[in-house]
Amino acid sequence: MAVAADRPLELLPRSAVVAVAMSGGVDSSVAAARVAATGLRAFGITLAMWPGTRDSVRDRGCCSIDAVDDARRVATVLSLPHYVWNLERDFESAVVRGFEDGYASGITPNPCVTCNQRIKFGALLDRARAAGASHLATGHYARTGRRGALVTLHRARDQRRDQAYVLHRLDQRQLRSGVFPLGGDASKADVRAEAASLGLGTAAKPESQDLCFVDSDLRSELRARLAGRYLPGVIADIDGTVLGEHEGLPFFTVGQRAGLGIAPSRPDATPRYVIELLPEVNTVVVGPREALRRSSIEASAFSWVAGGAPPVGIECEAQLRAHGNPHPVRVEAADAQSVRVRFARPVDQAAPGQSLVLYRGDEVLGGGMIRRAA
Repeated sequence: MAVAADRPLELLPRSAVVAVAMSGGVDSSVAAARVAATGLRAFGITLAMWPGTRDSVRDRGCCSIDAVDDARRVATVLSLPHYVWNLERDFESAVVRGFEDGYASGITPNPCVTCNQRIKFGALLDRARAAGASHLATGHYARTGRRGALVTLHRARDQRRDQAYVLHRLDQRQLRSGVFPLGGDASKADVRAEAASLGLGTAAKPESQDLCFVDSDLRSELRARLAGRYLPGVIADIDGTVLGEHEGLPFFTVGQRAGLGIAPSRPDATPRYVIELLPEVNTVVVGPREALRRSSIEASAFSWVAGGAPPVGIECEAQLRAHGNPHPVRVEAADAQSVRVRFARPVDQAAPGQSLVLYRGDEVLGGGMIRRAA
């Protein structure tokens, strides 16, 4: 059984050189402070991923111009060298394009998972290693451990802040270089208090928005990005009755209740939810909440963190959203690339395109993309 390390910085060799991904927020600021306090050689990196023609300096959370300034000020306080690297092209091709293609095809993608795998622990880690770093520290709330020669991934101690879900696609090379200073014992209140005690200007900075590249509300963003890639179609009840017309599949997701654009048949009518999107006939299927319930989910493009697929019949927990609740499941089928699980009790959050992540205790077994649910 793997045991997670609560204080990963204490395990680093004195020869380690740590690059710190500094987003300009309070979490990465305190992660940088903890790295600096070790006395190890370290430097900070902030990613700039806005287009070169962007005039706006509005703070969009991580990766904005304001975030760069905030990170630079923190690095100065901590006496850390600080660099700004523009990975706009990498981000556009690896993250934004997949986000657009996903919505255009009628699924609900999770760009944060892709960003962690392909950008932060992909392009950024590669550049940091080329610059002399042996490790990359981030402000994620997660932990790593060991099982023999394998690195394991675990939930943070403070499960309210846990972010292991969005790190489930990291491979062994990436995890061996990853350091998560906040995963062991830090709550958000502790982190803010620590930042304030160190005089860091990010101590009271608000949380960043979920999608750093979305400048407006998601519907408006999708309308602009996907112009010409969607068509109006029908909204139908689960019995096939046509109830109205939709603007395009990208503006709907499984479980959605608001913004359906259909009037109730009577004032006391049962609320309707999006039950399913049917790209092949360009139809949004709606129905009562109980029609959302699913007992079995299949996921593909699966990534097992520390070893191959588990044996069929194993009991574990599944999570369907980054901040969702874990659900008891039994693995019915599994191989290197896919899995099918059966839930002990039906769930109603199974949106194709989102990630199904499996846990045993606090350890992340692996995760993949939800393809279908029944």
